[in-house]
Formats: sequence, structure tokens, C-alpha cells
Amino acid sequence: MQKYFDFRSDTVTHPTEAMRTAMAAAEVGDDVYGEDPTVIKLEEKAAKMLGKEAGLLVSSGTMGNLIAVLAVCGRGDEVIMGTYGHTFLHEAGGVSALGGVVIHTIPNQEDGSLALEDIESAMRNPSDFHEPISCMVIVENTQNACGGKALDAEYMRSVGLKELGFHFHVDGARIFNAAVALNVPAANLVEQADSVTFCLSKGLCAPIGSVLCGDRQFIKRARRIRKMLGGGMRQAGIIAAAGIVALDSMIDRLAEDHVRARNLSDGLAQIPGVQLTKGSPNTNMVFFKLDPALGISNQTLIEEIKARGVLINDTSDGEIRLVTHNDINDSAIERCLEALKEVVTV
Repeated sequence: MQKYFDFRSDTVTHPTEAMRTAMAAAEVGDDVYGEDPTVIKLEEKAAKMLGKEAGLLVSSGTMGNLIAVLAVCGRGDEVIMGTYGHTFLHEAGGVSALGGVVIHTIPNQEDGSLALEDIESAMRNPSDFHEPISCMVIVENTQNACGGKALDAEYMRSVGLKELGFHFHVDGARIFNAAVALNVPAANLVEQADSVTFCLSKGLCAPIGSVLCGDRQFIKRARRIRKMLGGGMRQAGIIAAAGIVALDSMIDRLAEDHVRARNLSDGLAQIPGVQLTKGSPNTNMVFFKLDPALGISNQTLIEEIKARGVLINDTSDGEIRLVTHNDINDSAIERCLEALKEVVTV
């Protein structure tokens, strides 16, 4: 079986040997009964790291965001998010399909943020029965579709301090990438947020899982909704054990991914016909487009690069996104650049 250097996403990471060892030795119980000690340890650890009262292990970031919305919004209520927000673009419309919740999108700024004045303008008049009730705003950090950009603590704090009467949820799938890039504790980035979801299964390399954090009453509601969605797991300590290793040992090393993204970006900038986009590099992501004069389609590029042992994806904007992670070493960066040069150099 051919081995590839996989730049498609940091979701393709493999668990480390330390994780596999911890999973094999994990002390477990029935988590639906609240009796799995390893899950309890992970949830408490995650909540403490993010400055929240409680945490809830869920199967994915998509499930965490969905549960957060359903815990706050009723049918016909409204959630505000960016036009490039992951919940809007890539979560199958679950908040609407399963919760009857209206999605109200506002433009993401160039840096991935939502302008405070746009958030305020989007808020509905609660006394007008013609309009849905605005209940929540979701801010994504890092902002994936805007280039992997990290939103700083001052901005994140300003959203929460706006006091518009909504629940502030952070889709923090890669919140630790943001924290490492900004050199601040992750808790600083969600200080004013009412809830936050983060992924264990992206750059942190755990095989499964995300954690939703908030106050105890919110997590109590969230736990009930998780059960309703079929997300109650039994001896989930096997999963949680890898998550604990991830939080203990995989956060600081994210800086290595950011360095490699910069090196990759520097190399791409030297290839004629390759144009970096979205301010690349940002955290562990690099976006680029090919000059149309080359006459090479994205699909052709993807196929030709794959034949050379490198996996890449394009985006709905017609760009190529490359993501660095624990399974991408310096040799992978060199091979990716060599393969691209071979394909695009005429």
C-alpha cells in the first residue's frame, strides 16, 4: 500500500504511541451512568483549561456545536454566525434540520472576525412577533475558511462584553492552535464566552472526540441533548484516555506545525504560477491558487500531486488548502514542494 504525505486536513492525524498505550490501559465505566472515571477526568481537565465550570465529551465538533445550539435555542429562534462559519458551511444544516433553528449569517471580515456592529445590527427586536428571536452568536476561532486565522483575546472579549443579551458560543475546533499562535492561554480566548467546543481529533491527534464546555447548568442541558441525539457512550474512557494525553502533551507542539506552515508558504511563494491567498500562512494552514495561464485545473493538480505521493484538497472558493500537523515532517514539506514544482513548471 502506497504511503502518502497527507496535507488535506489535520483530521487525518494518527494517535501517538502514548495515546494507544493510554487507551489500552484506560480505567472505564458506563459514562451514560456518569461512572467512567477517565471521561470524568477528561471533562474536568478540559473545563479547567478553558476556565469553565464543566465539560461534556462528545463524538465530534459538529455534535458539540449542534448540542450547544439546541441547549439554548428553541424552534423558530435564531443563531447568528459568519457566512464562512463552519456551522453554516459544513455541518449539514443540522441546527435547522434537527432543531428548527434559523441561521442568520453576517459577513466575516478579512481577518475572520464578525464586526461588532454587524452582530448588533443582526439582532432582532424581541418585541416584534414577526421576527425570530435572536438567541446565540457563534464565532469560530481559528477561522478555518478565512485562512486558519487566529482571533485575539481582545476581540473575543469584546464580543462577550457587548451585552446584547445572547448566548456567546465559540466554535473552537482549533482553539489551541489560536492560543499557541497568539502565545496566550486558551482560557483567555473564551473568557467571555458562555460555551466553547474544541476538537481533540485535529491537531491534538486523538482519534475521536471533542469537548463542549460551559457552566454546570448549560452542561446539564447539553448532556440530555447528547443522549437525545444518540451520543451517549458507554465505556468511553478508552476514547477519553487519548484526549487526556492530547491535552497533556500535544498542545505546545502545535507551534511546530505553524513553523512548517511558514516554511511551506515560503517555498510556495518561490514557484512561478502559485499565488498565496487569504494571508497565508496562518497557524497551520496555507491557501493558494494557480495562475489560470498555467492551464492546470485544481482537479488535475490534485491527481498529479497524488501520483507523486502527496494528498491535497481544493475548497469551494477554488483554492488549494494545505494543512500541517503531527504526521507532516520536514521531509513531507520538501516532497510537497518538489511535487508541486514538477507539476506546475513548464
